[in-house]
Amino acid sequence: MHYIPYNSRSDIHKTPFGCVKEKERITFKVVLPRNLMCSKVLLVIQKDGGETRRFDLFWLSMQGTDEEWWCLDYIAEETGLYFYHFEYDTPWGRSKILHSGNCLGKLNGGDSSWQLTVYEKEFSTPSWLKGGLIYQIFPDRFYFSGKEKSGVPKDRILRKDWGGEPYWKPTKEGKVLNNDYFGGDLKGIEEKLEYLSSLGVSCIYLNPIFEAQSNHRYDTADYSRIDSILGTESDLESLCEKAGEKGISIILDGVFSHTGDDSIYFNKYSRYEGQGAFQSKNSPYYKWYKFTSWPEKYRSWWGIDILPEVTEESPEFIEFIAGEKGIARKWLKKGIKGWRLDVADELPDKFLDEFRKAVKKENSEAVILGEVWEDASNKFSYGARRRYLQGKQLDSVMNYPFADAIIYFIRSGKVEGFSNKIMTVLENYPKCVTDVLMNHIGTHDTMRAITHLAGESCEMRDRLWQSEKKLSASQYEKGIKLLKLAAAVQYTLPGVPSLYYGDEAGMEGYKDPFNRVCYPWGKENAELLSWYKALGKIRKSCLCLKEGGFSTVSEMLGCLAFVRYSEEDEIMVIINRNEHEIDYYLPESWHNCPSILGGENEGTKIRLGALEAAIIKKEK
Repeated sequence: MHYIPYNSRSDIHKTPFGCVKEKERITFKVVLPRNLMCSKVLLVIQKDGGETRRFDLFWLSMQGTDEEWWCLDYIAEETGLYFYHFEYDTPWGRSKILHSGNCLGKLNGGDSSWQLTVYEKEFSTPSWLKGGLIYQIFPDRFYFSGKEKSGVPKDRILRKDWGGEPYWKPTKEGKVLNNDYFGGDLKGIEEKLEYLSSLGVSCIYLNPIFEAQSNHRYDTADYSRIDSILGTESDLESLCEKAGEKGISIILDGVFSHTGDDSIYFNKYSRYEGQGAFQSKNSPYYKWYKFTSWPEKYRSWWGIDILPEVTEESPEFIEFIAGEKGIARKWLKKGIKGWRLDVADELPDKFLDEFRKAVKKENSEAVILGEVWEDASNKFSYGARRRYLQGKQLDSVMNYPFADAIIYFIRSGKVEGFSNKIMTVLENYPKCVTDVLMNHIGTHDTMRAITHLAGESCEMRDRLWQSEKKLSASQYEKGIKLLKLAAAVQYTLPGVPSLYYGDEAGMEGYKDPFNRVCYPWGKENAELLSWYKALGKIRKSCLCLKEGGFSTVSEMLGCLAFVRYSEEDEIMVIINRNEHEIDYYLPESWHNCPSILGGENEGTKIRLGALEAAIIKKEK
């Protein structure tokens, strides 16, 4: 007989599921064959970087005549990351039960330990974001209000051809200046709040809006000023106020690992009055930077010399950003509801600790989302295991693991293993974190979702190729269908979907800057836009999408089905990735439940066309 001695995702073997709070009781149960004549079972657990400890399980009971159960109540006294496995003694010696994949243990086999995340007892995340919808805007390319620009530096190019291809060709010196602007502004966003509301948006995430010398503004020139092309502080305050009236909050992009070299702080080209770090060692900003040979040699972000790295542990820099009168609190006072931290995994613990204190002191319900591309619960950087999600740093992260899982399934049609990728995150992250995960399938850093799903790969392709390559008519038509499937999954998994501006309109494009073109007002794909609006309504009407549970019903033969459930309601999401029609036979408890999106409901089964999704709902 084949035994599964331990399954970390089964409440028969471990309760509670997943992460636990410090000092919370965990019950472990292991089942072993009677014929092993086991005399002892041990929990072997190690706090990351600490000593290994062993605890005896006690013999609990027999199940039938062939199996015996062993049990232990364990309490993790401190927050941190723990790794554990089991050992057992028999007349033939001591053997191990290790993780063999998909959360399952194997007798005298497997190749790794299980992870246990223990987080702060008082850790909670902002309730207003749960069940909502984030809309990401690249400010220069969303909407131009028509308001005349003033105070614009002379070295910027103001374009009149809304929707034209962004400039990308390098100068004779080999530099890409990113100095062409289409004029999108804060007033333009305010004018489109009714449109965003129709999508079900509850939170707008703005790419950087502070003064900078590039259209992407990740080369911050002055954290204390709104860029002149975007508007003024009063424009931001007005946007926050008007958006708030529609139940929409604003969060800003905080770029704190580096600044621009053409900034008030570094001032390499003497654009600003006063002395920057490049000009004088007596500059108030000199200690911010990492000079190896002042002033010409300094550490820069990924070796890009226009982005000098900041010493984030510097008391002067921390005070400037996270002090009582610092940048973090200044903009919260202006009405924003939180921050997305650029390259959060490159920000040291000391900075993140102080940043959280500042933000939460100003507004305990403000959200802090971090850019981390991997599993954020066990990320290793700065020479140490990171503790982003244990209660004293981030509220949540951009969810690249979910994005990768969705894109891979919908692009390839291979569904097997999808739920394991989802469950790994749900198991490793605290529940309050997963409730506010930023679930994107495309951002300003990746190719457009429709292109990713239906286009050719751009790996090893240069910008010239990317600028010329467009989806064919047939690719685009299929891409619309695939994007509808991907969005259905994105909008119904645990967390908060993040819609990159224009994806709902069918915008295509490869990587920067072709994924950052102007929103095509009046030229949207009507089918796709209608689909996104329907999904937005579902998010507002289904309480299970706020903090509800998740379970997989089936994943095979190109078809995925999963359930989100709460005390109030449940939904089942069914995705047919096949290019042919299927009949999906429903579990008996779902018979005659009404469809709220897609498919042809016949009571005991759902008929789905090729590349079609359906959602059915059960009221309680």
